[in-house]
Amino acid sequence: MAAQSWIAARLAERGALVRRVQSILQPNIQSFWHPLVDQVEHQSEQTSPPLSKRGFGDDSRPEAQLHCGLRIEVVTLLQENLERIEAAIELACRRAGRSRSDIELMSVSKTYPASTIEEAASLGLSLFGENRVQEFAAKSEELASLRRSASKSIRVHLIGHLQSNKSARAVELFDAIDSLDSVKLAERLNEAAAKLNKRLPVLIEVKLSTEETKAGLDPDSADTAQLIERLSDLSHLQMRGLMTIAPWGIPENETRACFRALRQIRDHWASAHPRLNFNVLSMGMSGDFAIAIEEGATRIRIGTALFGKRKPYAGPPE
Repeated sequence: MAAQSWIAARLAERGALVRRVQSILQPNIQSFWHPLVDQVEHQSEQTSPPLSKRGFGDDSRPEAQLHCGLRIEVVTLLQENLERIEAAIELACRRAGRSRSDIELMSVSKTYPASTIEEAASLGLSLFGENRVQEFAAKSEELASLRRSASKSIRVHLIGHLQSNKSARAVELFDAIDSLDSVKLAERLNEAAAKLNKRLPVLIEVKLSTEETKAGLDPDSADTAQLIERLSDLSHLQMRGLMTIAPWGIPENETRACFRALRQIRDHWASAHPRLNFNVLSMGMSGDFAIAIEEGATRIRIGTALFGKRKPYAGPPE
């Protein structure tokens, strides 16, 4: 979790710097700031890649020298969003009496291009979630060098529903599958991972909603019991924990009850099946991640609040 602490520290420094500049330059900040940004962007385009593809964590970042002796950075919308999210995570952790290092931030990059993932990685984000095999297959070639990078390596998990007939391709593409929901799928994934001599981390997706569109297993079903028993024998899968999605548009107390229920289910299953690892609780998204943190989440999945409103998926059907 050292990377998360580094991100928080860097963002805090940038925020403080921008506020200092604003206090010095007011009330003429608006008339000064926009021409300055345009100038920096123009100069950058003549000598280097677009700002959306550049990192801000090294000495190559675009800067402008002010007459007052301060240097300021061009701050992207993604960077600003990340700063706000980090502040909200810190606040939720304080309320829950937890450490920031307890929480893993997954950036949900579905429908966004590879260049957006590259920009996020330049800000220190390293864990990404994708919904579709075919969609990510189209991005994976562009991200190949980044995934192999020693300094800024990223991991990409599948968080959307996976059909068993796509399991072999999913094992090739993804670092983990967070939406395991059947014995058949588990066996297919195990077989595919064995062929690649790979141990594949998995999460069981638990359905705690009555919505028919939601995927996942009923925690009280015979299918769920059978899957948990079978996992111990699938040597190329690494059981890591549970994932759920809270129902949409429900009161906060019901959302909280949903997350609390997943934690209690995890505790019960971990006690009953000590050979399996249930450490990860992946729950909470852009609208409810603070509640999830307060109820025990170890991983939150943030898309819209980080990257902005996404366009509907327009690729081939899964």
